[in-house]
Amino acid sequence: MEVTPVERLFQLLDETTCLLEKELDCTYLDALIETGENVFQNHVLQSEVSEMTKKRLEKAYNEIHRLSFTREDIRKAFQLVCLKGMRKNVQPHHQMTPDSIGFFLSYLIGKFLPEKESLSILDLAVGTGNLLTTILNQRPNASAKAYGVELDELLIKIAYVNANLQEHSIQFYNQDSLKPLLIEPVDVIVSDLPVGYYPNTFLSEPFELQSNHDHSFIHYLMIEQGMKYTKPGGYLLFIIPNNLFEGTESKQLHGFIKKHLHIQALIQLPRTMFKDQRLGKSILVLQRKGEGIKGPKEVLLAHLPSFKDKGAMETMMAKINRWFVENKK
Repeated sequence: MEVTPVERLFQLLDETTCLLEKELDCTYLDALIETGENVFQNHVLQSEVSEMTKKRLEKAYNEIHRLSFTREDIRKAFQLVCLKGMRKNVQPHHQMTPDSIGFFLSYLIGKFLPEKESLSILDLAVGTGNLLTTILNQRPNASAKAYGVELDELLIKIAYVNANLQEHSIQFYNQDSLKPLLIEPVDVIVSDLPVGYYPNTFLSEPFELQSNHDHSFIHYLMIEQGMKYTKPGGYLLFIIPNNLFEGTESKQLHGFIKKHLHIQALIQLPRTMFKDQRLGKSILVLQRKGEGIKGPKEVLLAHLPSFKDKGAMETMMAKINRWFVENKK
């Protein structure tokens, strides 16, 4: 059976990562960062590897450079190697946003900003960079200023290598997303929101959405932070838990959104994506208020069917496209 470009690139990245993992006595993900940097530089940078390992690495890297891979081939293969590494070193916050969600977010950005050839975009929880590069790859003819913020040092190193291999110019910031950012307001914010309590009560004090009782919700604070770094009229696309607007604290969130933002859409992701329905997620699309910026006549509310159900998805897309015609004139 013929091997696809993604499969072959995965094999080469996995093989070289395993060699470096053993030779450098490090974790699989750390070795992946090393091999990714070697591919990018087209050179074995680790002086401590044996001559035999160096030759095996060079042979694999030469094949990678000889073969032709698209950005999407590279992203998908790199994602598969990352997933293998994450399974070996399980950490709950090392999760990757599924491709189907990235494709759908990219479609929504194109619909909300159809005239925008040059786009500035910021991911406040960039992780390995998979979501951000998925979106960028779906807009091959548009120029983009892209930014990613990530506190986890390992994840941001992976994101850096990932972006280099795909030849995306992304500025990364290794810091807490809720601290002041050295980034000008952007056209679009995207983020698969982390969910839970934010431990730093001192940092949360200036936020309107800080809790009056105990620790604040990090997902609330991230929405407020995103608003601060969005241009007037710009859009914020968040992947949120389905129960975001439930509970006693949600009244505060409702008030904040009403004051600063227009809700454009709330789209529930397919139930089939989640084994436990209590962990179901939705896409929330907000627009920052500004002079002359009007909200939609009605909010787009939708519940997506399984992405695999072609007929049901076509019906849903027709409904969504109709909403854009009627509400985004």
